[in-house]
Amino acid sequence: MGNYKILIVEDEKQMSMFIEMELTHEGYEVETAYDGREGLEKVENNEYDLILLDIMIPSLNGIEVCRRIRQFSNVPIIMLTAKSDVPDKVLGLDVGANDYLTKPFAIEELLARIRVYTREKVLKNKRDEIKVKDIIMNNITHEVFRSGREIQLTKKEYDLLEMLLINKNIVLSREKLIEEVWGYDYVGDTNSVDVFIRYLRSKIDDGFENKLIITIRGVGYVIKDN
Repeated sequence: MGNYKILIVEDEKQMSMFIEMELTHEGYEVETAYDGREGLEKVENNEYDLILLDIMIPSLNGIEVCRRIRQFSNVPIIMLTAKSDVPDKVLGLDVGANDYLTKPFAIEELLARIRVYTREKVLKNKRDEIKVKDIIMNNITHEVFRSGREIQLTKKEYDLLEMLLINKNIVLSREKLIEEVWGYDYVGDTNSVDVFIRYLRSKIDDGFENKLIITIRGVGYVIKDN
């Protein structure tokens, strides 16, 4: 997620630092603000893919910050707050928040909600044709060519290759590939990724001097365009 940028607007510095550390570990680019005016100013002057916005922040509260952001931006906003009253949730959603998470929350739940918007960005960035080096994927005809030679792939192999091509130069872990290709409800271990990578390699790498799929030992897989 090296190109996915998140702004945290949270005045509890310990909480903010914890979330920042977890998101950075997951590969997100993170910036922070500790009050409403600073957060609003950052959004006015920078591009973000998602905002984590606490309601009870000084200067301008989160509700007002959200309302003002919605006057010029549709960036996804997840509200964070210690309040659990229904009126607060309704108010946050009414002024344009996309989601709502009540403190204390499990970091896994926050990450799962962020991944929803990550996938949406990936889908928006999909092009009719993806080209990396000498491989071309046509998302309209679902055809794949390498050096002009058509490669026959199963749906799972196609989806796996597509995820690697869309995220070229970004190392994707087995867990990430399971989530994106197999889905959250997949029951099994990550060995399935290794098996399908072998299938994929046998079709797009065997017989070619330059190998596309690179294994980063202990981390995952990547296709590089350099």
